[in-house]
Amino acid sequence: MIINDAKNYRKPEHEIDDVFINRWSPRSFSEQEVPENILLSIFEAARWAPSAYNEQPWRFIIARTKEAREKFYSFVSEFNLTWCKKAPVLVLILSKKNSERGENKSHAFDTGAAWGFLALQATKCGLVTHPMTGFHFEKAREVLGIPDDYAIQALVAIGYQGEREDLPSNLQEQEQPKGRRPLGETIFEDTFGNTWK
Repeated sequence: MIINDAKNYRKPEHEIDDVFINRWSPRSFSEQEVPENILLSIFEAARWAPSAYNEQPWRFIIARTKEAREKFYSFVSEFNLTWCKKAPVLVLILSKKNSERGENKSHAFDTGAAWGFLALQATKCGLVTHPMTGFHFEKAREVLGIPDDYAIQALVAIGYQGEREDLPSNLQEQEQPKGRRPLGETIFEDTFGNTWK
């Protein structure tokens, strides 16, 4: 079974575009290849994310061939390998920690915005994404030759959604969109802990 309508699992408290509700992080991937033009469109969306001083600190290392993905598997945790091996695209997201101005204090924040844009465009293109930090960061740095002035942020599996039943049995029951805590528990007014509304 493929879940096509996240609205059955998620109810926003206020009106928002459906793309925000429909974006979720399945673990079941089809092995169907992602056409290059669609893949480029999701990175084009990421390119337009905001960043301090327009530094654009984000960088992406893409693995879309069998050989390249095998290299990535060498640093992915055993648990994540049980499901992400079917994903046709793996992307390691990095952020440049410094700029001509010195330390870029918002490199991770800005790169998170780029990841968000990428994920939403992927949803609009009929793809699913699943970010993970369950991998060996230093081994990734070594295997992929990443310089020290780049922080490793996350690894993302990208592709078309697969069948829930294709997952190991322990993951099948988790394979559905998850809700969010109420907005009132997230927004504070004036001081920390002072609930808004």
